[in-house]
Amino acid sequence: MDLITPEFGLVFWTLITFLVLLFILRKFAWKPILGAVSDREEGIKDALASAEKARQEMENLTADNERILQEARAEREAMLKDARELKNKIVADAKEEAQTQASKMIEQAQAAIESEKKAAMAELKSHVAGLSLDIAEKVVRDELSNKDKQLKLVEDMLGEATLN
Repeated sequence: MDLITPEFGLVFWTLITFLVLLFILRKFAWKPILGAVSDREEGIKDALASAEKARQEMENLTADNERILQEARAEREAMLKDARELKNKIVADAKEEAQTQASKMIEQAQAAIESEKKAAMAELKSHVAGLSLDIAEKVVRDELSNKDKQLKLVEDMLGEATLN
């Protein structure tokens, strides 16, 4: 027996065994193996499609989030603008109201001053008229009684008038 060249019988039975094994594998194992490989291939394709779909959804969510964020920023800016305008309007209205009230107070003060002035002038005229009558009465009495006294009385009355 030579190890280098096998005998014909060994080769024949090895070949027959191989063909029988190949037939059995083809008949019973080949379809399940190909089915398993095919299922595995489909599973991988589905996983890749799911991953692509998830990536696309993430991109869409990111875009939606960015859009929502932009809208929120725009809305915030609009609200801040409205708040500023409202504040400015309230301040302007308050200033206008204060100006109106100040004008009214000034007018009332001027009217009160004018009224007090007129009252003081009337009182002064009344006082002057009373003094004039008193002076006239004294002058007439003194003139009728004595000429020296009359001059002295006029001088005294003038001195009193200048002191008051």
